[in-house]
Amino acid sequence: MLDNTDLQILDELSRNSRISMKELGQKIHLSGPAASARVEKLESSGIIEGYTVKINQVKLGYHVHAIISIYTKSTHHQPYLSFLKTQEPYVLNNYKISGDSCYLLECKFPSNEELDQFLVKLNEHVNYQLSIVINK
Repeated sequence: MLDNTDLQILDELSRNSRISMKELGQKIHLSGPAASARVEKLESSGIIEGYTVKINQVKLGYHVHAIISIYTKSTHHQPYLSFLKTQEPYVLNNYKISGDSCYLLECKFPSNEELDQFLVKLNEHVNYQLSIVINK
């Protein structure tokens, strides 16, 4: 069971996972070693699964952010999933979901032309509905 201190730790680490344990402790009114022990406990219990880096896709040259609802043509999804593995630079996330569609695909593209090429290849495996992200 998480207490308020654990929730504060998770909140602080969500904002800045590179924070020092001393600084984290100061923010949540614990010593650095006590904060470190709490973080280790959250990690060993599986509540904290890892740490990540937030990347600015636009600065990397990816100007088109697409959310694509995927409608499979059959119950055999492996051709679609295999296709995604060949599209590594574009695919951010592929969520299997419930509802009208089977998957929700999140992608990034340098241009509309590359998005179009991707969609032509994608349509060989599945039907889709495209949404473009205007602003986060």
